[in-house]
Order: sequence, then C-alpha cells, then structure tokens
Amino acid sequence: MSYNLVIVESPAKAKTIEKYLGADFHVLASYGHVRDLIPKEGAVDTEHDFAMKYELIDRNARHVQEISKHAKKADAIYLAPDPDREGEAIAWHLLEILKKKKLLKDKPVHRVVFHEVTKKAIQEAVNNPREISMDMVDAQQTRRALDYLVGFTLSPLLWRKIRRGLSAGRVQSPALRLIVERELEIEKFDRQEYWSIEAKVESEEKPFSAKLTELKGEKLKQFSLVNEQQSSDAKQSLESAAAGSLTVAKVDKKKRKRNPSPPFITSTLQQEASRKLGFTTRRTMTVAQQLYEGMDIGGETVGLITYMRTDSVNLAQEALEEIRAFIQQKFGADNVPKEPRAFKTKSKNAQEAHEAIRPTSATREPSALKSALSADQYKLYNLIWKRAISCQMVHATINTVSADLSCGEGNTFRATGSTIANAGFMAVYLEGRDDQKDKDDDQETLLPELKVGQVLQLNEIIPAQHFTEPPPRFGEASLVKSLEEFGIGRPSTYASIISTLQARDYVKLEKKRFYPTDVGRIVNKFLTEHFTKYVDYNFTARLEDDLDAISRGEKQWVPLMKEFWGPFKALVVEKDESVQRKDVTHEAIEDKCPDCGGPLSIRLGRNGRFIGCDSYPDCKYTRNLDENGEIEEPEIIEDRKCPKCESALIIKRGRYGKFIGCTGYPDCRHIEPLEKPVDTKVLCPECSQANLLKRKSRNGKIFYSCANYPKCKYAIWNEPLAEICPDCNWPILSIKTTKRRGTEKVCPQKECKFSEPYEVDEPSSDD
Repeated sequence: MSYNLVIVESPAKAKTIEKYLGADFHVLASYGHVRDLIPKEGAVDTEHDFAMKYELIDRNARHVQEISKHAKKADAIYLAPDPDREGEAIAWHLLEILKKKKLLKDKPVHRVVFHEVTKKAIQEAVNNPREISMDMVDAQQTRRALDYLVGFTLSPLLWRKIRRGLSAGRVQSPALRLIVERELEIEKFDRQEYWSIEAKVESEEKPFSAKLTELKGEKLKQFSLVNEQQSSDAKQSLESAAAGSLTVAKVDKKKRKRNPSPPFITSTLQQEASRKLGFTTRRTMTVAQQLYEGMDIGGETVGLITYMRTDSVNLAQEALEEIRAFIQQKFGADNVPKEPRAFKTKSKNAQEAHEAIRPTSATREPSALKSALSADQYKLYNLIWKRAISCQMVHATINTVSADLSCGEGNTFRATGSTIANAGFMAVYLEGRDDQKDKDDDQETLLPELKVGQVLQLNEIIPAQHFTEPPPRFGEASLVKSLEEFGIGRPSTYASIISTLQARDYVKLEKKRFYPTDVGRIVNKFLTEHFTKYVDYNFTARLEDDLDAISRGEKQWVPLMKEFWGPFKALVVEKDESVQRKDVTHEAIEDKCPDCGGPLSIRLGRNGRFIGCDSYPDCKYTRNLDENGEIEEPEIIEDRKCPKCESALIIKRGRYGKFIGCTGYPDCRHIEPLEKPVDTKVLCPECSQANLLKRKSRNGKIFYSCANYPKCKYAIWNEPLAEICPDCNWPILSIKTTKRRGTEKVCPQKECKFSEPYEVDEPSSDD
C-alpha cells in the first residue's frame, strides 16, 4: 500500500481531512508559518537583489521535525496550506526545508488547493494537484520584505526622535493617520444651530406627523431657521395661516425595490460581525477559522463555511443551485428569482479568485447545529448562512407614500410613510449600517389613507432645535470599511493592523470607538510631515496593486523593491540628520514660564503630553494638560502644606490618573492619593497594631490593607468583617460575591474553606 503525506496548516483541519482520505493518506499540520526572516538587520540583503535570510520558527521546530520524519518514508507529498499567498508561501517554505534535508529524492510533490473542507472538495483537490505558484510566493515575500525594511529602518528613527519602544509599519501608519485625522476633524468642528418645524396632524382620529418643507414660498433648507426667534416667528405665521387645519395638496404613491446585499467577503463579514454581534475583527476571524476547519456535528466532522479570506463575491454553480432549491422548499417558489443573482466584486484589489464566504451546505440550518456549536460559532454561522441564503432571494418591494399638506399660501408640510408590500429577502436578512440615524426599510411608518383636497385637523406646530454634529469616530466596522475603500492592507491583515495600533498604545478603544493617544498623535505628525509619501493613502494602495500584479505574474518583484528602497533609505538618512528631537516632541505655546520667564512648550512624557519649561533641566517647571489637550492650571490644595517640607500641595496627573503631589518636586517627592483611604474599623489580623483601610489600586480596583503599611503588608481584596472564623479562628472574615454562589461570608485564609450565606442589610424606607 502506498503512503501519501498531506501537509495542512492547522491540526483541526488535519483531523477533519484525514477522515475524508483513504488509509494510504496521512495528514500532518505545520501549525502556520514554518520559517521567517531572521529577526535582525541584514535579513533582507539590499545590496544583492534583496536576497532573504530565513530561519526556522522555534515554536514550530518540533512540527517540522515530525513532518520530516514522515516525508522520509512517504511515496508522495501533497502540500495543502490555505489557498492564498500566505498559504502558497508556507507550501514553498516546506518544500525548501524538505529539499535542504534531502528528503525528496525523486518523490512527487504536489500543491493542492481547496476552498471548503468537505469530502468532495478535498478529494477533487487531491485528484487535481498543481505546481507551486512562484508568482504568488514572490508577492508574499515582497510584502514581507517591504514590511521588514520599513520596520527595521523607520522604527529606530522613531526611537531617536520621539522615544524608545515605538514602531512604524508600512500599513499601520496610514491606518493611524485615518484615526488621527478624524480626531482632528472632530476637534476643529464648529457646531451650528438650526431649527426644524413639525406639524402634528390628524385624519379620522389617526394621528401622524409632517415636516415643514416650504415657508413663505421658499424651499426650506437646513439653515433657513437658525435661532429660536426665527422658529418662533415661523410658528406664529404658520398657526395664523393654518387656522387649525391643513389641506392635502398632493399625494404621491410609488413602489420601490430593494435588492439583497452580496454574500460576505472578508471585510464585509468583519464589518457586519462588528455591527450586529459586537465582535472585534480578530474574534470574527478566529471563529470563522474554526467554522472553516471542521466541526463535529453529531458523528460527522465537516467544515461548515468556505474559506474566510476572500475578496470575491462569486458563488459556485453547485452552491447556487443548492441555495435556490432550498429557498423554494423553505420559503416558496415565489421567493426565488427567475435567474440566479450575480454580483460584481467592488474591491479594487481583488486577490486570487476565491468564492464568497458561504455555508458549505445551504441545508445545514443554524438552528439544527446550535447544540454542536459554541455561542460565538453559532452567532457567526447564523450571520453567514442568512446572508448567503438572502442574496439569492427575490428583491423586497416597498410601498412609499408622500403627501404635501398646504398651510395657507406658500407654506407646505410633507408627510412620508412606507409599508412592505413583499418582504422578499428581508424576511431572512437585512444589512446593518454604521452610525445610522434613518430608519431601516423593515421599520414601517404608516400613513392613513389621504386624498387631494382633504382637510386635516392640525393639533400642534412644534419647532425643534438641532445642532450639526461632527463626523463620528471610527469603530471597528467603519475603520475596516475605510481601510478597504482606501486600499490600505488586505482584509486578511485588518485584524492585525488594528491590534498592532492598540498594542503600541497609538490608539485606545473606548465605548467601541477609536481615540488616538498622545503618542499616536505625535508619531502620526512626525510621519505625515517628514514621510508624507509613505503614509499617503494613494501610495499605499498603489503598492498593494503592485503586489497583486506580482502575484499574477505581471510584474517582477526585484525592480519593485529597488524602486521603493532607494528613495526610502535616502529619506531616512536625511531626516535622521536634519530633524531634532525637540522639533517632534515639543509644541511651542505663547505662555511664559512663571518660574524663570523662559518659553514654555507642550512636551511628550512617559504619561502623555504636559507643559514644561524649555530651559529644562535648569528650570523644572511643569503643569498638566487637561483631558481634551487644553492647558490646565495646577489646582492648589487650600489650607494644607506638604508634611515633609511645608511647600504647597497641588493636584497632579500621572500614568494612573490624578494624585496629590508636592510643589517642591523633585527635591521633595511626597505624594498621596486624591481619594483618602477609608477606615473599616476592623483591626488588622496580622499585626494587630492598626485597622484595615479601604483603598483604591492604580487600576481603580478596591482592596483592603493595613494602615501600618509598609511595616505591615497584610492586604485582601474582599471587604473585611470583625468576626472570628468558626473553623480556623482567624480574627476576621470577609464578604465575597460571585455570580455562581451569590454573597457569602468567607475566611480570607486560603487553606480554610469556611463559607456561609450572607444577607446584605437593605436600607430602610426612612433613610
């Protein structure tokens, strides 16, 4: 019997695939990439056509050893990593390693590609192997070399010009620019007041609303009414003209069609999972990988979705037929369009021609799989399944009606309504929106039956004040959408771009919105001022286009590297010599130093931006900026002096928030928390010399520790009780609350297991 070795990327996929192939096939996993560039300068030799020096990745060395052992006795080898450039590169690296170990001899080595982990797809792939595509390998190596050269050349410059530990990336830097520029736009935004006027109307005891669209013969624009006086005058004029009623002047009825969204590609899946499920891009891709690689669904292990890294909205003919048959059986023949829907790929840089993300079988309804999936897996599969099914259903038909209501001469209110005549695809799925203010099509607004000439009862005219709003900050969904629109990176890299920006502390995510940090702002300012070309959105997109061209065999990679590297290296050298650190980290302000009269500037410190004297270190004057980056005068603590040196005390801001510090710093280093510790009146069980105090940690978490600290270091997380433990006689107990067990009295000693229910006293109604 022959022995065939199949190598895939993940162990989960290996386990699934081995069940589909015969006994003469053995499947092993490489656990991702097996080689990478050596992590030091010189890994890419810019003097010799960018030759690359690779080394084995330590964590995967044992997996490579196992693969080598089996390759030695194999009759044929099938390289089956993922069907994209990264997968192609892994296949090539495995081939190079096996060649170097001289394990191939005359053995046939095949590259097999499949887009879904199903028995049919795997067997077809094995029966129709191909050669490794060196064009795709070259494209991946070029991207890796570019990222390496930018990182290893530009990051040290940031260390010298801003501070140590920073990094710049070919793709992360334009992404950071997007977030910073949006924040600057918000800060510069000037809110403008405007007013709208609404009429509350009634027809045969059915109330509805109408908006003013025409006033005194002029069409109402956003800023036609800009203050309360104008709106009040308009209200009086309209009430006088209406005399308690409005007349229907025009009724316009239309039918509107809404077509379904195309099936998911990587970027749209990331966006919708963020909008509808609250998933981060990384969480989405992790769960999608699990669904793709294979799940045990009751005795059968099968991949539930097609490959999740794709730019294509195409569906295979076989899949189309199955989806259409399922719709007919589940929703009826009238919900199946005459011809299958075809969608065009919008992405400027669509990579290799994959299928869209879809369920491997339309008949596997999410409800039937719920017990076999985790909560996250079920939610994401449900989203993918519904989107794929709905994309092949008939359009939705929406009846719209608009009515113009006359209010005397030259004044018009307009009422609009809509009803769903035929839900079509909307019965299954409706795409979400970012920062939406308008109602979705599935939210009906009914109007009563109206006829021209009909007189309606006017109940009230209501002016409403509004203010223009700045553009919203990016959330994960809207950032992914912008990255895709600008051609920055690829869908498969969006998750790592976002996580890198957060890991480097260039941006922070608060209430699901991205805010640039002080460090992020300064890094962006440095790069946009001095490396303008390389953080330009169009330049980044053109470079991605060039990588695509290499993968298709339309461009050679070495000339592209030379074209990039020469000018980039020269610019780094020039900026290293010409730019001073203070030019980057200091921003001059008009104020003068109160201590020495010298100039002040906004500077970057370990804990963010602050105001400091330019005469440092001779003059050590500093003060804070507030949370909005505005100059914040130091707040002096009245009626108190420093207990160590009698200098004034002020409120300062540090890495962990505000605290009280001495104005004599750095000669006097006295500090104390802004919030005073609270005495629990419970004696410390360890030293019996002082009470336990309720304190707040640097991270804002409450804990209880001895007032004799640092002499006594006893501390616990839970609130102490002055009761002796009945089991071990420890002098105190503590109150602990968990979801599973509720609130209990427990012994704080780890070796003691005492616990009993504890009832919290409810405040009386007289309190």
